[in-house]
Amino acid sequence: MSTLAVLNNAPRFEPPRRLPGWLRRPIPPRNANHFTRRLLDELRLETVCDNARCPNRMECYARKTATFMLLGNVCTRSCGFCAVSRGRPGAVEADEPDRVAEAAARMGLRHVVLTSVTRDDLADGGADHFYRSVLAVRERTGATVEVLTPDFRGDLRAVDRVLAAMPDVFNHNLETVPRLCRRVRGRGSHRTSLAVLRRAKGLGADVKTKSGLMLGLGETADELLEALADLRDVPCDYLTLGQYLQPGERYLPVVRYVPPDEFDAWGRRARAMGFEQVASGPFVRSSYHAAEMIAAET
Repeated sequence: MSTLAVLNNAPRFEPPRRLPGWLRRPIPPRNANHFTRRLLDELRLETVCDNARCPNRMECYARKTATFMLLGNVCTRSCGFCAVSRGRPGAVEADEPDRVAEAAARMGLRHVVLTSVTRDDLADGGADHFYRSVLAVRERTGATVEVLTPDFRGDLRAVDRVLAAMPDVFNHNLETVPRLCRRVRGRGSHRTSLAVLRRAKGLGADVKTKSGLMLGLGETADELLEALADLRDVPCDYLTLGQYLQPGERYLPVVRYVPPDEFDAWGRRARAMGFEQVASGPFVRSSYHAAEMIAAET
C-alpha cells in the first residue's frame, strides 16, 4: 500500500482497550544496565530516561547510554503528557557540567544528549548552564553534542547563549499539533517553538535543527502534515515521531495506538518533504538512538 493510502485509511479515533503487541518489549539481560545506573548514582546525575519514565530506559542503560537531564529533577511547568515532577526547583549546581562530562567520558559516549527540566524561575531559563555543559562535555570527550532545550519562554537571547557553545544538534520538540498544544503542553506554544528553532537555524548554519512529535493524542493526518510543513519552513533538518504512552493515571490518556506500518508511512512522507534524517516508530523518542541519526550525516 502506498504512503498516502496508509495515511488516508488510518482511523481518526480508535479508543485503545489494551496495549497492542507491538508495544510490548523484551526485558534486557539481567543486570545489563547496572553499570549505567551505578555511575549515575555515583555522580548524582539525573536523566530524562528515569524522570520521564521512558519505555526505552532499560535498553539504553544496558547499552551504556543515557540522556542527561540538567538543572535538577523538578520542572516549573505542568504538561499533560510528562511524568517529570513539577514544583519549585532547587538551586543550580555549578559543578553539574563537570559531572556530566565525567559520566560521558566513563561511558565512552561518542554522541552526548543534554536536556533539562524547564526552569522558568531562572532569568535565562538555564541557557548558560547548557552553554557550560556543552563546553565541558566537548573538552572532556571530543564527542558530538546535542541539546534538547525548553522554549526559554521565547527569549531568543537564551537560544543565542546555548548556540554560542556550538552544539552539533539543536533539538526542541513541538510535541503535538497546534490544536492540541494548550492541552498537551500547558504554557508551551507552537509559534514560540517554531521561533526557537528558526533562531537556532538562523544563527548556526552548521547546526542541525531537530524536533519531534508524539502521535496518538488525537491529532488528525492533516494536522500532522501541517505541523511537519511548519518544521520544514524553519527549516528543521531532523525529525522524530513516536507513540505517546500515558505515564500514569493522572496524565493525558492515549487516544489511539498508531500501528507500525503507519509510522513507516509517516517516515516516508517526512523524507519526501525534505527532512534529512527521520526516525519514526512506536518506541522512537527525541534522543533514542540519536547517535545513529547524526552518524548518518558523516
